[in-house]
Amino acid sequence: MNALVFLIPIALGLGALGLAAFLWSLKSGQYDDLEGASWRILDDD
Repeated sequence: MNALVFLIPIALGLGALGLAAFLWSLKSGQYDDLEGASWRILDDD
């Protein structure tokens, strides 16, 4: 039972960190042009 006192806040902290990283990636435009990346790999410059 004492382990839960440490593990639950750690799990919540890691979840919040993951959510913050995901929201940062949305805000910085990481997912804006998903179609363009697939066409750029096929382009033979």
